Amino acid sequence: MTTISIEMEGYWREVNVGGVPNKSGVYCVYECTHNKTEKTVTLNKLIYIGESADVGNRLANHEKKPDWKKHVRSGNELCYSFGQVPSITRERAEAALIYKHKPPVNTEYVDNFPFPRTTISLTGRTALLSTSFTVG
Repeated sequence: MTTISIEMEGYWREVNVGGVPNKSGVYCVYECTHNKTEKTVTLNKLIYIGESADVGNRLANHEKKPDWKKHVRSGNELCYSFGQVPSITRERAEAALIYKHKPPVNTEYVDNFPFPRTTISLTGRTALLSTSFTVG
């Protein structure tokens, strides 16, 4: 069995997506409500989970952004979190997160986890995510 530990960072609003690190890792896309007065965001719904060798660039140019926006209610916006994961375990971590959480825009790994037994341990910005789980 493999354990993958991920420190989640975030949250970046759509207008600040350029601040997401250009590093290897996994990312989560959420619908959020921005409170301008308190300068906070409240996450309402997990929409999508992905992985990339360069998460910052991937999010800035993602072809599924129109699909994500269909899940954003009027007055709300997209928000993102990021967790650095080495390339060797990145796809496995993504698959485990998708299999566990089943975000509505993901299609791959929702019903199938094609890797050996894997434990995910999340710390940091983990709203709407299970922080410790095993799949496989």
